[in-house]
Amino acid sequence: MTKTAVGLFENSGLADEVVRDLEATGFLRTDVRILKEPLEMAGSGLMSTPHTDFEVELTRDLTAFGLLEGDAEAYVQGVRRGGVMVFATGLGKKADTATEIMNRHGAVELEEISALRPELPSADHGEQPPVHDLSVQTGRFRSPGSGARLFVW
Repeated sequence: MTKTAVGLFENSGLADEVVRDLEATGFLRTDVRILKEPLEMAGSGLMSTPHTDFEVELTRDLTAFGLLEGDAEAYVQGVRRGGVMVFATGLGKKADTATEIMNRHGAVELEEISALRPELPSADHGEQPPVHDLSVQTGRFRSPGSGARLFVW
């Protein structure tokens, strides 16, 4: 079964280290992708705003990939702040190894990015919101305490 490990890193230097380690463990360069915000972005039309277009397209692509919308938005914000995403696709344990490599290099936790957004006060102060187990989601697997995520196709 094909799996894709996804990790967000604070800068391109860390992402480059991850790619080198992935290649050293047998990943082909064609199985590893890097995504960062382009330095120069051409608009897609008269009324386009390139940075907004980038955010909208990336959010759409990530949700199509299987991320929840809130997680996709957190990744987009991480990329907009200079972060770099690394994707590594492989079969079985190979993708698990990619996740381990990404976490060893400090893949950013989505919760860290989400925590940077201010929370609006709740109108209902008597009831706690339900806690969702984020460790396993349909098609998505995540180890507790890890920043990298695994997607199964």
